[in-house]
Amino acid sequence: MRIELRETGTAVEVRLSTAQGLALRGSELVSAVPSTTPGWWLVGPASKVGVARVGDVELWVEPKVSIRRLFFLLGYARDGRGWREEDLHLQEDADLLVAVATAFARQAERATQQGLIQGYRVEETASAVLRGRVRTAEQLKKRFGLAVPLEVRYDEYGVDIAENQLLRGAAEVLLRLRGVDALTRRSLLRLVRAAVDVTPIRRGLPLPSWQPSRLNARYHLALQLAELVLQGASVEQAPGPYGVSGFMVDMAKLFEDFLTVALGEALVRRGGVCRPQEKWRLDEADAIEMKPDLVWYAAGQSGPTAVIDAKYKAEKPSGFPNADLYQMLAYCSVTGLDRGHLVYAKGNEVAQSHDVRRAGIRLVQHTLDLDQEPAALLDQVDQLADRIAAPILRSLGAAR
Repeated sequence: MRIELRETGTAVEVRLSTAQGLALRGSELVSAVPSTTPGWWLVGPASKVGVARVGDVELWVEPKVSIRRLFFLLGYARDGRGWREEDLHLQEDADLLVAVATAFARQAERATQQGLIQGYRVEETASAVLRGRVRTAEQLKKRFGLAVPLEVRYDEYGVDIAENQLLRGAAEVLLRLRGVDALTRRSLLRLVRAAVDVTPIRRGLPLPSWQPSRLNARYHLALQLAELVLQGASVEQAPGPYGVSGFMVDMAKLFEDFLTVALGEALVRRGGVCRPQEKWRLDEADAIEMKPDLVWYAAGQSGPTAVIDAKYKAEKPSGFPNADLYQMLAYCSVTGLDRGHLVYAKGNEVAQSHDVRRAGIRLVQHTLDLDQEPAALLDQVDQLADRIAAPILRSLGAAR
């Protein structure tokens, strides 16, 4: 069975067994509630877009922004520049899975056409001969009183490094998914065969880490796409007896990542520093932790001068229809700021402000139109930075 949804669309009524409906609900990829008609369920979009399979049900959730806009957001959130369309060769009418698979296969093939890069990796193992250096603490703990084997640590040179592990892992994920065309599959299979000596990525473990360098320069875009694939495949889990596999992008997290990078850069251009996900404490006992998405410290200021939270759409749990506003009020109360800023994707909420009674605090809700050309979108972000920073800078100037 295949269920097609649009990110901003309405729920559809689908005939499902109780087990299927509960599996969809448990996956948290979509919303699923029983309909008033027995045997039917209302299945609607959540904040994730892409393709997934939950048991024997296929989910296809189309993003509200175009593929090109979505890839710009993905690229900018990762390296602060965005990915060039000429590198990706995107087709506007392609679905998200096809676009990602095609772009990754093309870039991985280009990156490895001269062969896999090689490098050093650290090996820690037991050996009958001394190689590298002895891990004394491990030797005493595991082999106390024995001369061999030795617990050793050494550097091994070869292709089994983080960069190649990521490429192989992403290729294997895409090969498991339906909807990838035959030409792309052949390219992915060639990559997996070339990486036969590379350690496969194990599900549930952190992804291998890599650092951009001159030596892996030709891998950079392929690696960013590989991480996108592997993170999007993190939906793979097992809610009850039904397995989940697929590639999904969490639009709320993507919006947060993009805004943190783009708005952070724009505020820094006005002086000072920005700190994403800074840890604060709400109470005097330091028991309740808070982490606003972005905090701006204007030049010369030791304390926060602005706090910003990205909210793709309003959080409205039952009983707390204005949860975002309550959260921002807490941020302002802790810091003593008289203004807090919430930024939404346009179309999900409207721009407005609220003056809190007897608190002297204004909560400002801004919107960004994501369905704009990259230059226009970044111009929106720059104007937003002005609206946030200008009153603060005028106040600081007057105080001097």
